[in-house]
Amino acid sequence: MKIQFSQSRPQVARLVAQVTDKGKIPAGLDRAMTEGMEAARFKGNAGQIFDGFVERDGQVLRVAIAGAGDKNDEARLANLEKAGAALAAKYQSSGNEELVLDLSDSGLSGEEAACVLLGLRLRNWRYDVYRTKMKDDQKVTLASVHVVGAPEEAEAAWDDMAHVATGVEFTRQLITEPANILYPESFVERCQDRFEGTGAELIVLDEADMEKLGMGSLLGVGLGSERESRILAIRWNGGKPGDAPTALVGKGVTFDTGGISIKPGPGMEDMKWDMGGAGAVAGAMLTLVSRKAQANVVGVMGLVENMPDGKAQRPGDVVTSMSGQTIEVLNTDAEGRLVLADALHWTQKEFQPERILDFATLTGAMIIALGNEFAGVFSNDDKLAKDLHEAGEVTGDRNWRMPIGPAYDKLINSPIADMKNIGGKAAGSITAAQFLQRFIENDTPWAHVDVAGMVWSDKPGRTWGKGATGYGVRLVDRFVRDTLEG
Repeated sequence: MKIQFSQSRPQVARLVAQVTDKGKIPAGLDRAMTEGMEAARFKGNAGQIFDGFVERDGQVLRVAIAGAGDKNDEARLANLEKAGAALAAKYQSSGNEELVLDLSDSGLSGEEAACVLLGLRLRNWRYDVYRTKMKDDQKVTLASVHVVGAPEEAEAAWDDMAHVATGVEFTRQLITEPANILYPESFVERCQDRFEGTGAELIVLDEADMEKLGMGSLLGVGLGSERESRILAIRWNGGKPGDAPTALVGKGVTFDTGGISIKPGPGMEDMKWDMGGAGAVAGAMLTLVSRKAQANVVGVMGLVENMPDGKAQRPGDVVTSMSGQTIEVLNTDAEGRLVLADALHWTQKEFQPERILDFATLTGAMIIALGNEFAGVFSNDDKLAKDLHEAGEVTGDRNWRMPIGPAYDKLINSPIADMKNIGGKAAGSITAAQFLQRFIENDTPWAHVDVAGMVWSDKPGRTWGKGATGYGVRLVDRFVRDTLEG
């Protein structure tokens, strides 16, 4: 979606939108509109829409009013995103190619105006690449927004926030692609194309490189696939030279059958988004690089495909990780932690990070615990966990801290190896986090974010339609702004 700021409404535009606070009637509406709003019980609640037709300067215009909720609501910025998103949802396939957003009577600040635009752009995103037989009234027509009457600082605020939208859209695209199109090698190629010319450094490890490094844990997951595994690192040095980076590490299982411990057939198609953690890292890095974040950050993605052929690892196998620790693989469907084990160790050896955040669609147990409202955060550092929680509350990428500790850690002790890759039936998400913690060295501040319930949605949300949400990009961006750049 193209967004531009104008001095006046383009004459070709026939759809005009205004944003109003709860209980306020926008200026310039005729009697038919105001009485219609009353008849329709339009109150200006966040995300509420009313529209009608008016004649102005000899033209008939469709005028839409979007509610922004109570001006003093603590969720003010989120409500403004809802207002913008509601406009996109209603007029995305309306036949209108252009929407004029008239903010002249809104009283919004520059940041608030940018939030409306963010909601508009994110909710208007849809991936129709493989749909060839849509009727005209099903196709996305809304392509541009002309902003008029905006406060002076709004354009600069939007220029900054647009980079966030770019990262979210990239993550959504990666997660939405089917596994026959997006696999470890093509994931790398997508990122190479997208980051070309940005100033970021990309490092790629192939299977031969990983074998030399002793990454038996990660490589074991991909044994059953014809697709070769990869590690991709994207490094951005925008902070002080020599300062240790913050590391983002993502699980990138581009398709997960479960391996020999094969999953049930119904719903297995969803496992194309088991690379949602890596997708979030890629999108977050694109946002940071695009806006030239003043921070040193590296994003590392472990990319594999988990398939069940004759070469696949078996339940009961023992693998040796890059760290030298051995793992008894009791369940080949607990593969994400095996990927992250080597990715985390390599990240620490290669980049000596100041702190580590890992993102992974790691456990179904996380969805049982928190549903689709919060990601689970497991951390060895109180401040890091607090900073993530606060960033999530601001952006809507919400997360909730979960416990870890010695009592849970002993549940993954193995009788024949250093550890096993699953515990018992209880505390499945926690024992997965305990597994990862065993690969964190020197008490490096670390947080594991289990995003299993957050990267994909079966119903529209605040700023997304059904499908990929882009979760994690905004969380990381806000975390970096508040803790590394603030």
